[in-house]
Amino acid sequence: MKFRRLWKACGTILFKRLQFYMPLLGRKPINTMKNVIKNPKKQNTKKPNIDQCWELINPDAAGLDIGAREHCACVPPNRVEKNVRNFGTFTTDLEALADWFQECGVKTVAMEATGVYWIAVFQILERRGLQVMLVNPRQTKNVAGRKTDVKDCQWIQRLHTYGLLQGSFRPEDPYCVLRSYMRYRDELVAARSTQCQHLQKALQQMNVCLHHVLSDVTGVSGLAIIEAILDGQRDPVKLAAMVHRRVRASQEMIQKALMGDYRAEHLFVLKVAFDLHHTYAEKILACEEQIVLETARLPDRVDLAVKPLPDRKEGRPAGKDKMAGQDMREWLCRKLSVDLTAIEGIGITTALVFLTEVGPNLGRFPSEKHFSSWLGLCPDNRISGGKILSTRTRLVTNRLADALRMSATTLERSQSALGGFYRRMKARLGSAEAITATAHKLARLIYRLIKHGENYVRQGLEDYERKFQERKMHGLKKAAMMMGFDLVPKQATTPAVS
Repeated sequence: MKFRRLWKACGTILFKRLQFYMPLLGRKPINTMKNVIKNPKKQNTKKPNIDQCWELINPDAAGLDIGAREHCACVPPNRVEKNVRNFGTFTTDLEALADWFQECGVKTVAMEATGVYWIAVFQILERRGLQVMLVNPRQTKNVAGRKTDVKDCQWIQRLHTYGLLQGSFRPEDPYCVLRSYMRYRDELVAARSTQCQHLQKALQQMNVCLHHVLSDVTGVSGLAIIEAILDGQRDPVKLAAMVHRRVRASQEMIQKALMGDYRAEHLFVLKVAFDLHHTYAEKILACEEQIVLETARLPDRVDLAVKPLPDRKEGRPAGKDKMAGQDMREWLCRKLSVDLTAIEGIGITTALVFLTEVGPNLGRFPSEKHFSSWLGLCPDNRISGGKILSTRTRLVTNRLADALRMSATTLERSQSALGGFYRRMKARLGSAEAITATAHKLARLIYRLIKHGENYVRQGLEDYERKFQERKMHGLKKAAMMMGFDLVPKQATTPAVS
């Protein structure tokens, strides 16, 4: 406080003296103290700039700042007098944007991924023959001093000109069409799951303990009983007679579970949830029919007459490989050239997610390490000063990574090498880390199969355990030799005869 008061007092004295002497020197008097007194804490920082002498990697590059109501575009300054223009978001405006880019000789365009507003711009520009690059905002927003859309698009254009931007991965357009159907199917399945929870809650509030005797309330038996309850049936004997013959619970226990307090408000919630459950089931079936049609339109990568389809996974029923009545296992093998469902834990849903999110072309991923890094399943080593600070995986929103994690959870009781790997990782690291490690292993297996076009060779649990014991024994022998000891197997001793 004393320093501030002293600084202000000195500034006031200097200001008054300058006001007296400046007219005598023939100059204008100072009207404000801001020209004299400057904040000592404020530092003059230079705005970061790119050296203009750098090599132009993309001389025909343009930058585009995406917005909800308007898009700001920037082209090289030597192409037109005014190289920055604003365009609306209507389709006619986007067509005018593409025309302006072509008039200015632009061949490649960089834009930020902003919500879903970039999708229409990306598709129209790509359709007009321009090379469009979708950039993660982290690559462009780490530099301060750009507070307007005009400066944003200019900065993106300059970064793209010097080759300092890296485009995000996006599969080819036919696979993006199928991806839209798959993603919408996931949303419909999630909405149906919400109605299943409403069904269970309404039954619980009426004390109809159907979940104690049925493993799935929304199965064949459960839906038949709920439909009869909504039709007015209250007799537990008649309701219990509707269960399937494969239900393990006895008729007496089922009858006790169906004796409830049927109140009107809970019956109303049950009816609405039941109707919505059937509605979502119909929409899911319609979406699956579209998925089957779009999958059939994709190009085949292998002829099954030349490379026959391998045998189905042992113990897997053929009905689980069908979608909308079509055997998707055979079609996926045609589109991917390998049968991914042969891998333990991988079903047709996970294989379809891979087909739609990545596609059969893995050229954008030079190795399986790059592929695992894109999925966010490998450790993200943060090193500073030669010391590893963190090895946690990156927070990545990736539908394929989520599908692989779901597949990894199904291997807990699998009598295979992957099942043994998951259980060993779970005992050593815990459930969460074991799921990520197993998903990482599945991702590397899928990459190798697609990259080399070879069929999956199943490794049994006994073979996996034997190789693991050999590796462990080799490590023990090596440690004993380093300490100057020999590892000798224990001799079997015979009991002494008295």
